[in-house]
Amino acid sequence: MTVSMVPIAASEQDEFLSMAVKHFSALNPSFVPQADWKEHYFPTIMANPQYFLRWIICDGNRAGFILMGLEKHRFLPRKVGAIYDLYVSPEFRGRGVAQACGEAAIRELWTHCPSKIQIELANGQSSWAAFWKSLGFQKATERFVLGRGKQP
Repeated sequence: MTVSMVPIAASEQDEFLSMAVKHFSALNPSFVPQADWKEHYFPTIMANPQYFLRWIICDGNRAGFILMGLEKHRFLPRKVGAIYDLYVSPEFRGRGVAQACGEAAIRELWTHCPSKIQIELANGQSSWAAFWKSLGFQKATERFVLGRGKQP
């Protein structure tokens, strides 16, 4: 099995968004792409040279995508690597594709000399948490979010 990562071209927006909807729907079955998501998600990624959006290619076939990038540290003059999304299509799962891609992404991000690499997982993603731990990540924080319209 050969796994590689290839940059997604601007002309591949529709194919990417179709796969991204599958990804986000798997994470949250009630996900419905809103008009602003459809209009801005892909162009915003493509406009930022610090984001790296790649097709995952397995034996010549598109097997998923990964979105990673670099961010400025909030308070210090450092940069931080981030893996935002990793999606492997169901027919390619269980074959080591995610592991090969995750390892390649980590290697690529380290070439940019960040102080650390981070990933954020949604609640209930215990299998993904175990996956990232197997690649050396450690739980560092818990993040809480207050939805719009929710007041104490």
